[in-house]
Amino acid sequence: MNKRKILKKIGLILLLIFIVIQFIPTNRNLSTQVLKDDFITTFNPPKNIATKLKISCYDCHSNNTYYPWYNKIQPIAWFLENHINEAKKELNFSEFGNYSNRRQKSKLKSIISQIKDNEMPLKSYTIMHKDAIITDKRKKQIIIWIENLKHTIK
Repeated sequence: MNKRKILKKIGLILLLIFIVIQFIPTNRNLSTQVLKDDFITTFNPPKNIATKLKISCYDCHSNNTYYPWYNKIQPIAWFLENHINEAKKELNFSEFGNYSNRRQKSKLKSIISQIKDNEMPLKSYTIMHKDAIITDKRKKQIIIWIENLKHTIK
């Protein structure tokens, strides 16, 4: 068998696998409810901060993700599902009010640190979601507000 036929068979097999995996479903992170323990409901940040947190953080760190069109393509959907599950384990804004005071303070400290260090939102996220980029001015506003909030939690 020549090289060309082998490559053609491999290509056909890969195409078939790609088509078959499109039928394997993923769990979507969708909820129409805003829980009473949601961060924004619990702490009532100023509108500009609440809006930026929703745009920049909530897709991965809440119980409701706004999915882009490419989430319907495997294996991308698997990657996103795994990423969202891991992010929610680390911090879930939808359930933030349920956290102990100690954990809330720890998470607020971590949020500040990650925003300051440009670790969040992830670069891979902001490439496709330009509106999630947090300007330096907005970073300062968010950090100051969260610092003040942190001191109100006993």
